[in-house]
Amino acid sequence: MDTAELNVKFQEVFGAQPDATFFSPGRINLIGEHTDYNGGHVFPAAITLGTYGAARKRDDNKLRFYSANFEEVGIVESRLDELVYKKEDNWTNYAKGVLKFLGEEGHAITSGMDVFVYGNIPNGSGLSSSASLELLIGIIAQELFDLKLERVDLVKIGKRTENEFIGVNSGIMDQFAIGMGAENKAIYLDTNTLVYDLVPLDLGDNVIVIMNTNKRRELADSKYNERRAECEKAVEELNAKLNIKTLGELDEASFDEYAYLIKDGNRIRRARHAVSENQRTLKARKALESGDLDRFGRLMNASHVSLEQDYEVTGLELDTLVHTAWEQDGVIGARMTGAGFGGCAIAIVNKDKVNAFTKAVGTKYEEVVGYAPAFYIAEIAGGSRVLSRNN
Repeated sequence: MDTAELNVKFQEVFGAQPDATFFSPGRINLIGEHTDYNGGHVFPAAITLGTYGAARKRDDNKLRFYSANFEEVGIVESRLDELVYKKEDNWTNYAKGVLKFLGEEGHAITSGMDVFVYGNIPNGSGLSSSASLELLIGIIAQELFDLKLERVDLVKIGKRTENEFIGVNSGIMDQFAIGMGAENKAIYLDTNTLVYDLVPLDLGDNVIVIMNTNKRRELADSKYNERRAECEKAVEELNAKLNIKTLGELDEASFDEYAYLIKDGNRIRRARHAVSENQRTLKARKALESGDLDRFGRLMNASHVSLEQDYEVTGLELDTLVHTAWEQDGVIGARMTGAGFGGCAIAIVNKDKVNAFTKAVGTKYEEVVGYAPAFYIAEIAGGSRVLSRNN
């Protein structure tokens, strides 16, 4: 959706010109899954699929939200002095959470807003539509009210919204990738310190293919919080002999030495994934920087095996996509991306083999699962931004 169309749609809904238009990307994660809340490293990138917005200030304290993705819901109204979670307010809870925490952190939002939103991230795909929306609302507020805050502050407010307002105990990767993304670069992020590097993503004659299971993944209702709790309990048990805050502080050798302290087989597997996945992410960056795409691909494959066997967050749909992808000509590597339990997988595929790849993987998936997946080429995009200003 371009700025002209956003302006027209906004006028149709709200009867006036918006003050500005906006875009906030989705994200994929190349490797480093379920490591962000375990104090490890992640390697995400923002993509050209995302969430578009148009907004204008009001002269009262009324908030009016409209999503072209949920036309049947119509305009959802709230007020600046009523920023509380209400299940019936649906997607606008993400917006209300961001505005609430901006206010709590001293950023003066002095009037209401009309906000139009349209997203082309498939619902429940695991490409981070919620974090995309959170950062979109953040940059809308920043633009309309001339808020003086660093982008990383908006990233933290997005995470706080997810954790404290929505109730998903997630890490910071999604918001960070979306807020800080850069074209043709992946973000190598230490989630403990928020120190990051932008690493050129040179895939040569290959592209990243997103494979959508078309199985909806409701993160708040999934076993996500349960996995996090298992890892936190494992840290507690390891601290009978160690002094660590997160599993990301361990390498494989030190974990092996002390794994006997963990009293439950499931927790051992969960912790082993968190430790090994963090180490794979370190190796993957080195492989990418040295141009060793084949090794990068093998590390992606190993990541999926760990997520399937140790972390148990894949399932029939993701495993069918990834295992079938591994068998195709021209594939360098493939793995699930995001939290799992449905959603998407990614594969690095030779450009000339993409049509044959999607046909073969799609056919096999439909045979096994009973319905078709969807495929997209992931183009790496910049972070959340203002598209145009009308005043």
